[in-house]
Amino acid sequence: MAFPCSASLSKKVLFIMGSTGTGKTKLSINLGMQFPSEIINSDKIQVYKGLDIVVNKIPKSERCGIPHHLLDVIENLDYDFTVDDFCKQAIAAIDLIHENGHLPIIVGGSNNYLEALVEDPNNAFRSKYECCFIWLHVSLPVLFQYLDKRVDEMVDAGLVDEIRRAFVPGADYSNGIRRAIGIPEFEQYILVEKETNDEAYRQKIFHDAIKKTKENTRVLAEVQLGKIQRLNDELGWGMNMIDSTEVFEAILKGENYKDLYQEIVSDPSMDIVKRFLEETTEDLTSYQNGEEAENCA
Repeated sequence: MAFPCSASLSKKVLFIMGSTGTGKTKLSINLGMQFPSEIINSDKIQVYKGLDIVVNKIPKSERCGIPHHLLDVIENLDYDFTVDDFCKQAIAAIDLIHENGHLPIIVGGSNNYLEALVEDPNNAFRSKYECCFIWLHVSLPVLFQYLDKRVDEMVDAGLVDEIRRAFVPGADYSNGIRRAIGIPEFEQYILVEKETNDEAYRQKIFHDAIKKTKENTRVLAEVQLGKIQRLNDELGWGMNMIDSTEVFEAILKGENYKDLYQEIVSDPSMDIVKRFLEETTEDLTSYQNGEEAENCA
């Protein structure tokens, strides 16, 4: 649905931050359904085409018609998508979204890219845009359990088949999409399964690969948390932290968490964004009709 250009959105940018697995994408879609928004991906791995399971890329069917930028756009899997690449393309996307009269929502876990975007004097970001930061936090012990569960679900969904199809012997794992956790961890298994008929040995290597993937995902989550805390505490980003640990505890227990999510995550986030926009806006309306919102819930 088209919207007239609004001066109230012309300088505003919303960031959704958090460690891997904390629900950033889900929240971005929820907010995008309520405000005239477009989403900019800030995950340096999700800019590449393919390997959707490996990189946890949101499928088009779940984007609820909200335009996405810098997502699934680079075909050369070995291309080194640099910080400078991200900053230039993100700023271009922000300006385009503002021209459309929409709110840019920047979502992703590559915090080094976000720091460069906001803090590099060459970008003059703070002088150009008003920023609002939402930080989704889940206590690490609970998040670690959830991430382990997610890796198992990714394996069940076909993660190994994706890696197998993209496998290149001797590939450089320091550049491009092959930096993604899961690809280097499964290298030995992909090689072994072609070289031996010893099923017991293959299973051992397979389970070792899953274990390494889980361990490295946990390390990533902890490192990301440390970077976010530094951006907030040392650089004064003034983040609005939302602790959704209770929601994830309910998920792990197999309980119905929708009402809890609404109370703890969705409603407070909605209020934060409303206040951010109402600094210059008196009337905010949803741009999705009831049927669309219900279909995307």
